[in-house]
Amino acid sequence: MADAAVLDTPDYNYDVVRRFTLMTLFWGVLGMGMGAVIAAQLVWPELNLGLPWTTFGRLRPVHTNLVIFAFGGGALFATSFYVVQRTCKVRLISDGLANFVFWGWQAAIVAMLVSYPLGITSSKEYAEMEWPIALWVTLVWVAYAYLFIGTIARRQTQHIYVANWFYGAFIVVTAMVHVINHIAIPVTLFKSYSAYSGATDAMIQWWYGHSVVGFILSVGFLGMMYYFVPKQAERPVYSYRLSIVHFWAIISLYIWAGPHHLHYTALPDWAQSLGMAMSVVLLAPSWGGMINGMMTLSGAWHKLRTDPILRFLVVSLAFYGMSTFEGPMMAIKTVNALSHYTDWTIGHVHAGALGWVAMISIGTLYHMIPKLWGRERMHSVGLINAHFWLATIGTVLYIASMWVNGITQGLMWRAINEDGTLTYSFVEALEASHPGYVVRLIGGGTFVLGMLLMAYNAWRTVRAADRRPIGSAVMRVA
Repeated sequence: MADAAVLDTPDYNYDVVRRFTLMTLFWGVLGMGMGAVIAAQLVWPELNLGLPWTTFGRLRPVHTNLVIFAFGGGALFATSFYVVQRTCKVRLISDGLANFVFWGWQAAIVAMLVSYPLGITSSKEYAEMEWPIALWVTLVWVAYAYLFIGTIARRQTQHIYVANWFYGAFIVVTAMVHVINHIAIPVTLFKSYSAYSGATDAMIQWWYGHSVVGFILSVGFLGMMYYFVPKQAERPVYSYRLSIVHFWAIISLYIWAGPHHLHYTALPDWAQSLGMAMSVVLLAPSWGGMINGMMTLSGAWHKLRTDPILRFLVVSLAFYGMSTFEGPMMAIKTVNALSHYTDWTIGHVHAGALGWVAMISIGTLYHMIPKLWGRERMHSVGLINAHFWLATIGTVLYIASMWVNGITQGLMWRAINEDGTLTYSFVEALEASHPGYVVRLIGGGTFVLGMLLMAYNAWRTVRAADRRPIGSAVMRVA
């Protein structure tokens, strides 16, 4: 029977999946470690070292791009290539193109790492890459889209599984907003100016900026959720009909929410109100997806006692539900008047980034690594348990400290005396924020410690890997 299973194994390309998996771990440790460094700079400003390329302003985009594009992007590349082959029962259409996507993406990440500390940047949030890097990323992304969609076109199954719809939407929309937002006039090899100006430039930037949150950090990872939660729980998706409604609703609404980043600015008031309204409506499909994921565990909740991987996946859904409730509430103008420009926004972003994106990525990587390297399980389940608690405690410390800081800052900034003068100076608000920065550093450092445990656990698992053909190993343990 075992020999028959091996003979029936489809010939999948797992090499590119393994490479993206390892680089996701590497960039995750580096990117989150850089986050801890810049968090420490806000506690001890002397850590800037008085050098231009080590200042907070230059290191922060290194952190954000490493976490979003290197860690998050790597997780999406790895899982999308894994899922599309297994659900379509066909190998990726081109091994050469898969290698190009892998090495091309790593080259883009290294280019960002080198250019940002040198001050070579467009200064746009999540779009700091100057025009040569942006062009290269476009080329790699087009190759990725062709590889993914072409594989679906050659599928051996009639049905396109819902996870592939989410991955496909993330690929297409990310390409669109990246190209439009990066239209620029080059001046030199390392400098360009946006083709847009004023409020138009700001609007297009945050149409892109929120679509990065919406389609990379939400829609892409929802594709991950729709495959790996049912697999780890060993239960079918709770409602396939709800998953389809969820897909069409979320991709129809998410792209309209960007103006909520620009409340009380020069953007026309109707555009601000549209962004607010669409953000509030977005709560419905977001929670529909969260509920669908949670309810998939019906009949399997007892597994949470013994399965720390499933625990990562379920807690990530809880954080997804929380952050997708908080986001629409913060988009309401009256709430935004208090929260905007404060650390509350930072707390909200990291509720999604650490609690949702990182935790579901960690859970899926723990699920995939043993299968990709032909092991029955990870080297140490105890280390996975320890990692779960470090990640959970670190995330809670981080976001709670930023909530307290943000509300404190908002209240202090808007406090006025009877004669209309400000009650507090900016420096007083900064002093009041310092304890929160210390707690954030502790929370972030705790999360990074968990990532180091994961890297060690993965290294030990890979090192002890079964050397038999990867196809048979995957079939044996899947």
